[in-house]
Amino acid sequence: MRLSSSLLVFAAVFAVPGFSSAQNTALAGGSSPAGSQTAPAERATSLAAKRPMTFEDMMQMKRLGDTAVSPDGKWLAYAVTTVDLVQNTKTMELWVQAIAGAPSAGSTDQSSAPFKLGVAQPGDSGVQFAPDGKRILFISGRTGANQIWLADFDSATGATTHLHKLTNLDLGVDNAKWSPDSKSIVFTAAVYPDCPAIVQDDNGAGAECNYDRDAKAADSKVKAQIFTELLYRHWDHFTGEKRSHLFLISVDGSGMRDLNPGDAHDVPTDYPTDPIGCGCDISPDGKELAFTENVDAVPAVSTSASIFTLDLTDPHAKPVKVSISAGGNLEPAYSPDGKWLAWRSQARAGYESDKFGLMLYDRAAKTVRDLLPKFDNWVDEFAWEVDSKAIYFTSETAGETPLFQASLNGEHTRITEWSGGYSDLHPIPNSKIVATKMTVDSPAEAYLAEYSFTPDAGSQYVAGGGNRKVAISESVTTKAETWITHINDDLIASLDLPKMESFWFTAADKTKLEGFLIRPPGFDAAKKYPVKFLIHGGPEGNWGDDWSYRWNAELFAANGYVVIMINMRGSTGYGQAIVDGVNGDWGGKPFTDLMEGLDYAEQHYPFIDKDRECALGASYGGYMANWVLGHTNRFKCIVSHDGMFDAESAFGTTEEDWFNIWEFKGHPWDYYGKPDAENPYRKWSPSLYAKNFKTPTLVVHGQLDYRLDVSEGFQLFDTLQMLGVPSKMLYFPDEGHWVLKPQNSQLWWKTVNDWVDQWTKGRD
Repeated sequence: MRLSSSLLVFAAVFAVPGFSSAQNTALAGGSSPAGSQTAPAERATSLAAKRPMTFEDMMQMKRLGDTAVSPDGKWLAYAVTTVDLVQNTKTMELWVQAIAGAPSAGSTDQSSAPFKLGVAQPGDSGVQFAPDGKRILFISGRTGANQIWLADFDSATGATTHLHKLTNLDLGVDNAKWSPDSKSIVFTAAVYPDCPAIVQDDNGAGAECNYDRDAKAADSKVKAQIFTELLYRHWDHFTGEKRSHLFLISVDGSGMRDLNPGDAHDVPTDYPTDPIGCGCDISPDGKELAFTENVDAVPAVSTSASIFTLDLTDPHAKPVKVSISAGGNLEPAYSPDGKWLAWRSQARAGYESDKFGLMLYDRAAKTVRDLLPKFDNWVDEFAWEVDSKAIYFTSETAGETPLFQASLNGEHTRITEWSGGYSDLHPIPNSKIVATKMTVDSPAEAYLAEYSFTPDAGSQYVAGGGNRKVAISESVTTKAETWITHINDDLIASLDLPKMESFWFTAADKTKLEGFLIRPPGFDAAKKYPVKFLIHGGPEGNWGDDWSYRWNAELFAANGYVVIMINMRGSTGYGQAIVDGVNGDWGGKPFTDLMEGLDYAEQHYPFIDKDRECALGASYGGYMANWVLGHTNRFKCIVSHDGMFDAESAFGTTEEDWFNIWEFKGHPWDYYGKPDAENPYRKWSPSLYAKNFKTPTLVVHGQLDYRLDVSEGFQLFDTLQMLGVPSKMLYFPDEGHWVLKPQNSQLWWKTVNDWVDQWTKGRD
């Protein structure tokens, strides 16, 4: 269940909705004072009277996607998705703007106003700069199946020219990535593993075999499938016969290789285990590929992905395993100087929520070590410093996701002073880093952080990149953050988005835990407000200072509610011991943590009306909503979205068996004949407490949810109806674990808010 994220062509001609007039004509992302931070919306030129946010406001917001930074650190390319609620569509477009000091396309001044990527079309994605800065690539389906397209890039103006299509695979391509020498590109494509290897992109026996198989499947009147192994479906789709292979293609079009043909590898041809994505990197000299692959025979019960390297200079070379841990090893990345290979790593097999450490492989010595053995939180993502002397990483920490730096001697320092969640890291020269950041009251924007180095006493210096001498032991602090993008400034500035407050409480076993509270817009301390009590999924997840387009805490508060969120046992950000505290104890300490956290909030915030509270949760939060239903009557209503109802039936219908095997300490049949108290599948199953169900409950589930099958929602609703408990079910035949389509999302929010209003405000 663990979930385990318009603008300008010429400033003088086009104005952009969502941008202030100053941003459309002048410098976007002007520097904030050193050591300070100003929210983008606070710099808008005109502010209307603030009002509560509506669902339509949230759909109007433009959504920042993946970002890319030019090698010289001057240009930012990024994706922006626009939602059309009437047409029920989401459209991605690619944009470019100067980070600082470079003119925008078609302009003679130093403005960094954004403009559309000239050669791109709506729907294009995955833009990347070539390491030499002379080209860009992106993925486009403008001629049919997704292909890699290339264009020349002018670093002086940001202009793109000479567009051409590099690949011509009717199978479609994805996850394209440049080689460091800019001469080749690695990508993935789904193929039939028993077909001959594809050695040319548009003809040959391999391509013909794949195309013929696709055509026959499309034309067949029989759509039945035969399964002979697990994993036959995943998240929201059936996996089918195809497997994802890695390909390497020359930029000049002179050749292409399937890097996963079965006769060349000692490992299975399924690369990578869905949904890892590319999970690969090419060494700086272009001679070696590092990639992630799960070689276990039954991937449905395994999280043991390994890191392999492959000699690209020898077409007959076989992969060499370099990772040593039994758990998941993901996202290999070579240091810019080529001496090291780093990746995120878990120690324990079968546990997708084990701590992610950061492993460092010495390519010359062929040794592996844990770079951060004393760091107890997860390494969420990382990126090498340009001089190869340090690694930047993010980590969930007490409701935030700050940015850290780790030196190669294992010392680490937090380098961001402000709250929020950082991601998508791009270190650039001169002690700067471009990243994406969001907060609970501000959607994602791109930022430029400048940091300074303070040597510790007695430090020795070594040569570093960027004309800097690097101290062997030094601390890092952020001097300033500059907003680069401003894609929602005017809209955000018009909305009353209350700040999130944090509080700490002591659980029954003396564990210190954190909760969060958001007051309603237009808050009046003299009034009493009803409560929406949100329960996060995972269970190894957390609430924090993050924006969401699905479970948006600000939107939950907008219609007159106090929103309360508790990071109970199992939550990330406290250290792995608390994460592990949910294993085998799903309805135990996590439940009491939630109730004690709510008790604390009721006692310390007098504006809370404890007689008008509703509990809402999805995924594990949906499970906990079902558990709450059978174990307390303190809530006026419950919303259970995609929740586990019967643990034994959920085991047989989920696609990733490793999850339940770990969380419930074995298979259901391991406990047959034992008392329920000794059987986690029955001890922690909400279905066995149905006789206690009394609270009005809204059940939400999607037909395409293969993580928690829709039968779990049907069983819960059937039980509630048979017991005469006031209940309603919202069923989506075209959604999976998440509600993603705009109009479906609109119905979700209306149905959920109406249900809560009905039982806490007496509104029908």
